[in-house]
Amino acid sequence: MSTATVPAVDYVPSAEVLGTVLAPGNRPPRPNALSASLTFGWRAMLKIKHVPEQLFDVTAFPIIMTLMFTYLFGGALAGSPREYLQYLLPGIMVTSVVMITMYTGVGLNTDIEKGVFDRFRTLPVWRPSALVGMIFGDLLRYVLAALVILTVGLVLGFRPGGGVLGALGGIALLVLFSFAFSWVWTWFGLILRSEKSVMGVSMLVLFPLTFLSNVFVDPTTMPGWLQAFVDVNPITHLVAGVRSIMAGDPDVGAVTILLLESLASVLIFGYLTMRRYNRR
Repeated sequence: MSTATVPAVDYVPSAEVLGTVLAPGNRPPRPNALSASLTFGWRAMLKIKHVPEQLFDVTAFPIIMTLMFTYLFGGALAGSPREYLQYLLPGIMVTSVVMITMYTGVGLNTDIEKGVFDRFRTLPVWRPSALVGMIFGDLLRYVLAALVILTVGLVLGFRPGGGVLGALGGIALLVLFSFAFSWVWTWFGLILRSEKSVMGVSMLVLFPLTFLSNVFVDPTTMPGWLQAFVDVNPITHLVAGVRSIMAGDPDVGAVTILLLESLASVLIFGYLTMRRYNRR
């Protein structure tokens, strides 16, 4: 008994069928730069929601730093921990927040190794929005760390001379600089091969900047050759600005220099980051 073979016929859908499947109407408008950046920033915050352990470095770490240095050096340097806290707290706030900016580069390097940013670059959005949004998301971490330290300081006896507005102004200046400084780590995140390399280089840069400054002691007590470095250290300008604003007597010179340094950081490392990002 023979069976007939039915030849295969390619199916070509008609225009009417395609019209019922495809969404009618005009294509939605392309998102602008701000909208795309905020969307990627929301993605960064959702990562914190799904992995809340990421907040350890902005909660437990600042508390440990504040308690440790207050009671370790307070009696020796100022006679009592409470007296030393008035000088230390703005500086330890700067140290803690600036330290966690390095995780911007670490997170970027991790996403790149997983291929996430390769997919982002295929989207029809403003090219830098993925990087800008990532840093926007990290601003929440900076604010949380600063508020945690301020709360611990208030409990221990810190009293800002500038009141609530002075405290908020100091935090705002710190967050602004941290945003600008984060572009340094985005560049490192792109040029280095692993997250461990990013973290190692970041610590190599951050430790001299934060400890060789006016965070813990008055620079006038240091040797002259060391003062020369401390005087040009941007962390010194940041601590002086935050400390003066919190005290209610803003140091206009330090704040102005810091704003110029922040602008230079965004322009220089933002350019280097985007150049590397486009060629990677």
